[in-house]
Amino acid sequence: MADASSHSHDKAHRADTDPVCGMAVTPDSPHHSQFDGSTYRFCSAKCKTKFDADPPAYLQPKAAPAADPGAEYTCPMHPEVRQIGPGSCPKCGMALEPVVPDLEAAEDDGEYRDFHRRFWFSLPLTVIVVILAMAGHLLSWLAPSVRSWGELFLTLPIVLWAGWPFFVRGGQSFINRSPNMWTLISLGTGAAFLYSIVATLAPGLFPASFMAHGRIGVYFEAAAVIISLTLLGQMLELRARARTSAAIKSLLGLAPKTARRIDPDGTEVDVPLAHVHVGDVLRVRPGEKVPVDGVVLEGSSAVDESMLTGEPLPATKRPGDPVIGATINTSGSLVIRSEKIGSQTVLAQIVQMVAQAQRSKAPMQRMADVVAGYFVVAVVGIALLSFFGWGLFGGERGWLFGLISGVSVLIIACPCALGLATPMSIMVATGKAATQGVLFRDAAAIERFRDVDTLIVDKTGTLTEGRPAFEQVVAGEGISADEVLRLAASLDLGSEHPLADAIVRAANERGLSLEKTIDFESSSGIGVRGIVGGRKVALGNAALMATDHVDTIPLASAAEALRTEGASVMHLAVDGKLRGLLVVSDPVKATTPAALASLRQAGLRVVMATGDGLTTAKAVGRRLGIEEVHGEVKPADKLALVENLQKAGRVVAMAGDGINDAPALARADVGVAMGTGTDVAMNSAQVTLVKGDLGGIARARTLSMATVANMRQNLAFAFLYNALGIPIAAGVLYPVFGWVLSPLIAAAAMSLSSVSVVGNALRLRGVRGDKAD
Repeated sequence: MADASSHSHDKAHRADTDPVCGMAVTPDSPHHSQFDGSTYRFCSAKCKTKFDADPPAYLQPKAAPAADPGAEYTCPMHPEVRQIGPGSCPKCGMALEPVVPDLEAAEDDGEYRDFHRRFWFSLPLTVIVVILAMAGHLLSWLAPSVRSWGELFLTLPIVLWAGWPFFVRGGQSFINRSPNMWTLISLGTGAAFLYSIVATLAPGLFPASFMAHGRIGVYFEAAAVIISLTLLGQMLELRARARTSAAIKSLLGLAPKTARRIDPDGTEVDVPLAHVHVGDVLRVRPGEKVPVDGVVLEGSSAVDESMLTGEPLPATKRPGDPVIGATINTSGSLVIRSEKIGSQTVLAQIVQMVAQAQRSKAPMQRMADVVAGYFVVAVVGIALLSFFGWGLFGGERGWLFGLISGVSVLIIACPCALGLATPMSIMVATGKAATQGVLFRDAAAIERFRDVDTLIVDKTGTLTEGRPAFEQVVAGEGISADEVLRLAASLDLGSEHPLADAIVRAANERGLSLEKTIDFESSSGIGVRGIVGGRKVALGNAALMATDHVDTIPLASAAEALRTEGASVMHLAVDGKLRGLLVVSDPVKATTPAALASLRQAGLRVVMATGDGLTTAKAVGRRLGIEEVHGEVKPADKLALVENLQKAGRVVAMAGDGINDAPALARADVGVAMGTGTDVAMNSAQVTLVKGDLGGIARARTLSMATVANMRQNLAFAFLYNALGIPIAAGVLYPVFGWVLSPLIAAAAMSLSSVSVVGNALRLRGVRGDKAD
């Protein structure tokens, strides 16, 4: 009975909801169908036709969307690897990720959760193994052989379960003949583990010189530590990779989910954005986002396009003007005709540009893989030479010594210090940078920043504050500047325009007494009118003055001079006579001049690229001493500018804060986002300046130079220990000096190399923004 009731209720609910598009439908809708004893109503004839063709397809419960198996996937480390559907990279074994993330699909963080589980499982076991290895001999009641067996049982799950993905990737590197760090890690940890098992199970096979503290030296702790450190590194890398797709998801999330469609019969219905077709007539109400790219049919309004164009002031839209999807309608109601939908919209094209720019970068790890490839081949070659050299020429026990020497070479070459060399420097450097207001996303950004020689900067929100501010009043004859401002602010009390807010705020700061406006009238895009204190007052641009037949010649030259300086000029008329000008501009940030001077002193070429008008851009460029200025540029133009400079051999950093900057930020060698800007910009960039201060770029560059030098020193330490230890492990010095690498010496050398690397990395804490201590 309960089931029947539930089923009946479900059917009743669905009868009032369009099963095709999901929108609410009134019971008197003329579009309806009968199926399985129930009546289903639809918002339009199109939805009814789709339903009638296959009703069960629209009545099945919809599960949460999953990753699209037909989407294109790529490897984050090898962007040239592309395939349809998910899988693993044939070169490095990493999980492939979609080229363009699906906003609706449930985020698949399975790989991260897997490594997270393996790391926290291995960590306590690794700590115990290290304590037993380093201080176990102090426990007199614990027999040496028991210690070895204890380390074996504790390490067994670490190697065979927690570290299993690394052995799989190492195996793939052999199969695909692409030696990399996974080859080295799997060989080193595998050799250490297998050698230690033999030393534990059959200690009598080893010569007496391998005896230390009552047992044959084992390397269980080396295998455990390397696996745990590598798991931690993978977790950090996967988290960084997730942030990469966040930029695209932020962009996808900007589009509204629904649109208000006007049907031919005049009825208005809200439909999902996916149901909007080219040619549909849509209404955009005040405060709503424009759903798709189109053209205005009716109405006029100020549309905020700053997210996409960089222009700080709303753009006036009238019949015949184009509108862009995801921009915000601030005031009047608009009726538009849809012209571009789906992948054809400006927003969708920006998404594609960001995705392509992100994948076009050569990952820093590729260089490490090349070096590791040669290193792996060399290490394996030395191990084989040692094995066969001892076996063929070492006498009666030559093959045993050959086996021990070959395994010792692989053990000493295990990349413990090598694995710490760059992560330790990066860890210290990112912490230091954060205290100076600079957030680095990854190691590649730190490494690349030192080579930057060209900086492209956006204007709005980067060089300037990004919001209009009152600048000055130019009063006409017979009236004071305060009275001009008071009348304008009184009139603007009824306006929601950003320029009006700046004027009212300025009047309040001066303590001016504002009056109530009667018969307030807003002419969208040109200005406002009303009666203040019994006088007819009009405030707006030259078009409003022309409409009201107000003579603007007395202040025309002053207005033009102010526009040349990049300001927005409004005319104030009282009783049909021009009484003054009010000047509003986007002020330059107080920190910008000093920051630009510092960057030029560092040898950087500074270029401005903005979607704002060319006149305004040049005015700001002159004020700040920027010679190369590009105005009225679109997102694709900024991207092209970055690419052209890169083709000319320049290493380019791009600094911006808006959605229109996202493709260029992602394509630049180093993208720098203002922390005061949009989430999309910060997700597209590799560096974020928390306070939005360009001076952070100079500090970041200084830290980058010190960090890269520190990483090179660490790598030199790591390779130096390998260069000294490998020949001894191979037995090269045994015929002359009788030296062989005992487990005690090997453990000390490995520990010393790690301590040297960590200690050197900590020196980065003394780096300041202007110099390194």
